[in-house]
Amino acid sequence: MKRGVDGRAPREGRHRRTGGFALARFEAWALPRLAGMLPARVMPDHMTGIGLVASTGVAVAYMLSNRSLAWLWVASGLLVVQWYGDSLDGTLARFRKIERPRYGFYLDHLTDAYSTLAIGLGLGFSPIMLLSVGLAISIAYLLLSVNVYLETHVFGEFKLGHGALGPTETRILLIGLNTLAVLLSPLPFTVFGVSFTVFDVVGLAAVGAMLFLLLGRASGNLQKLGRMEPPGVRKE
Repeated sequence: MKRGVDGRAPREGRHRRTGGFALARFEAWALPRLAGMLPARVMPDHMTGIGLVASTGVAVAYMLSNRSLAWLWVASGLLVVQWYGDSLDGTLARFRKIERPRYGFYLDHLTDAYSTLAIGLGLGFSPIMLLSVGLAISIAYLLLSVNVYLETHVFGEFKLGHGALGPTETRILLIGLNTLAVLLSPLPFTVFGVSFTVFDVVGLAAVGAMLFLLLGRASGNLQKLGRMEPPGVRKE
């Protein structure tokens, strides 16, 4: 990939995509095959729409789980649908060689932000998690996403995921938590008069892990950028 003289990524919206998360190899194998099965009339924006509708459905299903925990099965099923739509929009464009790099990058990550907030709010309004914990998860995940977008701008490399954790792995974790909540109940307890569930503890642990990953990656990025642009060097 070409870079400008100042080391920044080019502005035509193209960047190198990398991913080292746990299921990256599986998705690299599976997604192009799924894209090849789609009829010609299905376009990438259709898949984006499916992902948006599904993420809204996940939020609604979480809220309806106040009536019955069985709605968590619906939430889990819609998380699979959301993965299908969200993962295949860009894959389909690349498979057919009809990419729109700037349009796709903007739309994809705008809808990702919506989906993150919608699902976090859904969790927060469900009986398995406090609203504050659901929002904390959303904020931490969005901070990780913002860091990825900044890396894309300064390094010209879109590195999806942090360590072994990527969007697909996050969905699998949510499905696992949903299953445990249905089978075991939320397992509530009280601390200083505030009601918590075991899933609040898991959620707070996830927030801590995401912030730890963010700090580690940001530290590495700043060291790399410091070597690329040493302090005190006068620009002619």
